Amino acid sequence: MKSRNWKDGALAAICGCLLALGAGPARGQDLTKAVLLVASPALQGMYSQTLLVAVPVDGTHIGFIVNRATNVKLATLFPEHAPSAKVADPVYFGGPERVDSLFAVGRRDPGGQSLALFGELFVTANAASIDRIIEQTPNDARYFAGFVGWKPGELEKEVDGGYWYVTEPDTSLFFRSDTSGLWEELVKRLGNGHAPPQGQGMLRTTLESRSGLL
Repeated sequence: MKSRNWKDGALAAICGCLLALGAGPARGQDLTKAVLLVASPALQGMYSQTLLVAVPVDGTHIGFIVNRATNVKLATLFPEHAPSAKVADPVYFGGPERVDSLFAVGRRDPGGQSLALFGELFVTANAASIDRIIEQTPNDARYFAGFVGWKPGELEKEVDGGYWYVTEPDTSLFFRSDTSGLWEELVKRLGNGHAPPQGQGMLRTTLESRSGLL
């Protein structure tokens, strides 16, 4: 694969699928390390019922939506690259920024241009590294289209505003084969056994207004 850019048809399929989908505040959380963000039941819009892994990078934060699988596989996007057919899982929608780019999150450092997320997990957008992962260990990584980015101080404001429950990230959750029930599972766990009523407050993150998604 010489390019990690999505073809227009594939990108439209991903965005169309995901945009059709329609917490008590975690104040005092340490956001200087990687965290798992669980959307408040009151959070509306693109981030409704999402889980995000967020990591600090030079005063900002970047992250990936963990539970938004698409119906698109790498083999469909790159039919001329035979190793892509070995990837069993679909591509995940990581977030609205650089949605035309592919990111691979794996359980080991791929070398080159990569970023440590948490535990043994690393992310790379380097084409050569992604090719090597797909060719050597295709199912030991998860592949994302796009990511989420926060400007300095934005994530802190969203946490204080009650947009997210915040907890420790978990590798086993990140790589769970079926993520469809993860949000309900975690919001019940973090909400003392029951999810708060949905629709209260109709919160929307500053990320959406900044990205023109409202």
